[in-house]
Amino acid sequence: MIGQALSIENLHKTYEGAEHPVFDGFSLDVEAGALVAVVGVSGVGKTTLLNCIAGLDGWQGGGIRVGDEAVPLGNPEALALFRRRHAGLAFQQPHLLPEFTVLENLLMPFRIAGAVTAEDDAWVRELLGRVGLAGFEDRLPGTLSGGQAARVGLARALVRRPSLWLLDEPTGNLDPDTAMEVFEVLLKLHAELRPTTLLVTHNPELAARCQRTVRLGHPVV
Repeated sequence: MIGQALSIENLHKTYEGAEHPVFDGFSLDVEAGALVAVVGVSGVGKTTLLNCIAGLDGWQGGGIRVGDEAVPLGNPEALALFRRRHAGLAFQQPHLLPEFTVLENLLMPFRIAGAVTAEDDAWVRELLGRVGLAGFEDRLPGTLSGGQAARVGLARALVRRPSLWLLDEPTGNLDPDTAMEVFEVLLKLHAELRPTTLLVTHNPELAARCQRTVRLGHPVV
């Protein structure tokens, strides 16, 4: 299991100029390796929550911890290292670099951090196999279907074996059948690697298949 426990305590977050806070004393504990759906109407802070956990957005009060490590707000270098260790993010749009192959896109986090080792290359190829895309290494993103690109996005978020897998509507732009196929891949990856996973979704069918649901704007269930 690569996941670690997530703890959010008394989080206060208000955007500058906003009339109301996004979070006003929000707390949440997620056990290591859990799969949690984050739901709620638009505008209640689902994406903001993921961004705060990943250290991409700041807040005014409270704290967030992954295992024994707090999100190091105010220290850009420490935040970059924190994200490298702990945060793997995937979005509704995979945002693959169009001029690079699938393999090169997946290896990019290693290149940014330094050199790519043979072990890194082998692991990325293994991940492609796990998402059903073995043999797609040399394909360019523009040649992929929406479902295939979404699978690459899920894999890219796991290449550094992060403690947290933060997924913001990763199937939201897919037709229902393809969305369910990608979700099955998501479930398989989670079961095999057990990252602590927060899945933002508007799809009640997908949320119901997660181990737990957090509904923002209402009491946690």
